[in-house]
Amino acid sequence: MNELDIKKNIPLIPLRGLSILPYEVIHFDVGRNKSIRALEEAMINEQLIFLITQKDVKIEDPQIEDLYDFGVVCRVKQMLKLPGDAIRVLVEGKYRARVNKIIDIDPFYRVDIEKFDNIELDDSIKVKALMRAVLETFEHYVAINPRITPDIFLSVSEITDPDRFADTVASNISLKLEKKQELIGAIDIEERLNVILEIIMQEKEILEVENVINSKVKGNINKKQKEYYLREKIKTIQEELGEDFSSEDEIEEMTQKLIELNLDEKINEKIEKEIKRLKLINPSSGEGNVIRTYINLILDLPWNTETEDNLDLKKAREILNEDHYGLKDVKKRVLEYLAIRKLKNSMKGPIICLVGPPGVGKTSIAKSIARALGREFSRMSLDGVKDEAEIRGHRRTYIGAIPGRIINGIKETGTKNPVFLFDEIDKVSSSYNGDPASALLEVLDPEQNKDFTDHYLEVPFDLSKVLFITTANDLGSIPRPLRDRMEIIRIPGYTEDEKLNIATKYLVEKQLEEHGLSDENLVLSDSTLRTVINSYTRESGVRELERQIGALCRKSAAIIVEENKNKIRINSRNLKKYLGIPKYSFDLIEEENEVGVVRGLAWTSVGGDTLSIEVATMQGTGKLVLTGNLGDVMKESAKTAQTFIRSIASEYEIDEEFYKNLDIHIHIPEGAVPKDGPSAGITMATAMVSALTNQKVFKTIAMTGEITLRGRVLPIGGLKEKSLAAKRAGIKRILIPYKNIKNLEDIPNAVKKTVEFIPVKTMKEVLDYALLKEDNNENSK
Repeated sequence: MNELDIKKNIPLIPLRGLSILPYEVIHFDVGRNKSIRALEEAMINEQLIFLITQKDVKIEDPQIEDLYDFGVVCRVKQMLKLPGDAIRVLVEGKYRARVNKIIDIDPFYRVDIEKFDNIELDDSIKVKALMRAVLETFEHYVAINPRITPDIFLSVSEITDPDRFADTVASNISLKLEKKQELIGAIDIEERLNVILEIIMQEKEILEVENVINSKVKGNINKKQKEYYLREKIKTIQEELGEDFSSEDEIEEMTQKLIELNLDEKINEKIEKEIKRLKLINPSSGEGNVIRTYINLILDLPWNTETEDNLDLKKAREILNEDHYGLKDVKKRVLEYLAIRKLKNSMKGPIICLVGPPGVGKTSIAKSIARALGREFSRMSLDGVKDEAEIRGHRRTYIGAIPGRIINGIKETGTKNPVFLFDEIDKVSSSYNGDPASALLEVLDPEQNKDFTDHYLEVPFDLSKVLFITTANDLGSIPRPLRDRMEIIRIPGYTEDEKLNIATKYLVEKQLEEHGLSDENLVLSDSTLRTVINSYTRESGVRELERQIGALCRKSAAIIVEENKNKIRINSRNLKKYLGIPKYSFDLIEEENEVGVVRGLAWTSVGGDTLSIEVATMQGTGKLVLTGNLGDVMKESAKTAQTFIRSIASEYEIDEEFYKNLDIHIHIPEGAVPKDGPSAGITMATAMVSALTNQKVFKTIAMTGEITLRGRVLPIGGLKEKSLAAKRAGIKRILIPYKNIKNLEDIPNAVKKTVEFIPVKTMKEVLDYALLKEDNNENSK
């Protein structure tokens, strides 16, 4: 294909956002002064104008580098003056050209062009094949494109000139500016036909997908029109039969309910607006059902309904004591609330958080509080809740949106002042759906929950009269801002005597009734129940104890039925026959005083326990070996104890180089059980001093406390549980940090009678009490 090097001087108009192909007829508006002058010049000389597209439409006065390389020389066919000095021009593309140089830029652009017109066409088989392929594809494209008439295809099919054929097809398909410009610059006919074929095939695929989508949309619209027509027909038939199809009665009922509720003005306006919307749309439509559900929820909420509190403190105390043994702090707080309610009717509901180990009655006491107050009760478990919408609800823009469980619970109780329990609040976790703990901040804040707004409700609801109770096992897992909004009441684990009382007063009677027995059929002595508590359960609460009593009842019932017995008596001697081998045992005090063995006290989630800490020394290189599945804090306590001993080595006749030539091994038995915490610090220090001085330790002494490098004894937690474990093990004396004296009030009298508590401030006091000197005997201290 040859290019004719013919130069021609011609006016130029830069086009913005528009390209023209040869043989294409198109109109456009001219508004720039230079372009108008160029157009006037063209009309004087042969009506020819060179149109070339500028790369950036924002440039007002483009230079040669701002224009594409190729453009089209066009003949002006018509001009029309528009208001505002603009001119509308109709042109026809003639041939391709390329700018050689700009001759003038004032008063208009005049350029020298290189013309590509009488191109020697390739009449090869390949070109013919390409033309046929383009024509067939273009035929399919026209068939599925409603914007192109079949006449265009007939016109194109009659063109035999490859150059004209290619440009005519290109001018009738949807092209982006860049692609159109690529075709203008494609001088080679084979290259141009290949590009056109590729574009038509892509456009054909896009049109096919669009047609499928449009067909589906049209089908849905036709279906809705059909449904509407049928509904109108059914409506007419029912009216002829005398049946009222309209929803006027329903809307009238909603309006009447709204008037009776006497809601706040803003809430009232919103609901009235929703009722008007329901009037205007088809009641059977999807949107109609959504609006109806929303309005019914609003009208069903207890905006002004509340139960009257039982302000009889004596009766409330009787109900609380009837349902639960112990839990004095909880009961005391509830009675205080009732007393204030009796004096001042407008008091807001407190936010109480019951913290304690599993099975101590946190959830059940909440039910008893509701019964004592004469209120309705609603419970929401927060265990595993990760979605904020569980608290605040979903926005109504979502399909299937529902209110949060708080509003739903209030609706179910039918009152605005129920007792609402958030169970396991320490198990809440966050996810990509939001943080439920943050959503609870508004709910559990007495200053904010007066205007709690559920996302679904979209109007404020007063929660200030709700008595919120939360439960948790671990206070540390609750975010601090949330913890700050609640009144914390700790419920410790039950002592052995408390468990025995609960079993005799509540559990045995409950299990006998559930299994169809009476106290005449099954006799369980106190000693039997104590054995069950100590040997078959290990827990802070009484859940497992209740299960074991249930097992005794089941096995007894089977024997009564099978062997036709009237009474079964279970005691400590035959208990193994019913419950099997004891599952648990408690360490008792050693038979003799020993060197390097000290009894420590530990707190666990199921109560207190005793730990025998053993220390052995041997010749070595000064290694400190710690075994028994110890945590980092416990390991640090051992290192602190070792450093303290080095500082007092001379006072206790310990080799001052022991940390270089002796290996010390500290072991705490039951290696499968993880152990951690600082409270074993003084115990490990005492055992190390005993092993290094070869002095025995009193077997009847146990101790607990954190040690510092200076030998001070710091306070610890869980003293009540630890002292109960010490009593079980036969310990006579417990060394406790001096600052824990205040906690002795919580120790049961039964423990205080048999165990002596000795407060200590320093490690030297601990060693004086614990180490057995040659001139001492066991009872010398």
